[in-house]
Amino acid sequence: MKSNKPPWPVMLVAVLYIAIGAIGFVYHFPAFHGQYGFHQEDFWIELTEAIALISGVFLLLGRNWARWLALAWIAFHVLLSAFHSLQEVMIHSVICAIIAFLLFCPPAMRFFSRRRALTP
Repeated sequence: MKSNKPPWPVMLVAVLYIAIGAIGFVYHFPAFHGQYGFHQEDFWIELTEAIALISGVFLLLGRNWARWLALAWIAFHVLLSAFHSLQEVMIHSVICAIIAFLLFCPPAMRFFSRRRALTP
């Protein structure tokens, strides 16, 4: 009998996204809550942190849509970094490529296809 445990590449990305989402959400929450005055961008920052957290949790559950959401999340950061420095674009692009590799490597593909076969 095969384990339903996520392979290490999926586990690594999921834990990273959960940590980034949770830490970022808590870190930015005082601004969103109004302690420093509310700015519209605070809402969008909190939303992106929540998306990271959600995608990480559902990656662990083997939901294929979470894999695409995680990839879209980091691709969005590549796009945002284009408004900053070339160094940020390069770093986010490399991270995006690594995450894409980890989420679409053969063990991850088997995990997500097996989970899809088990879901009614």
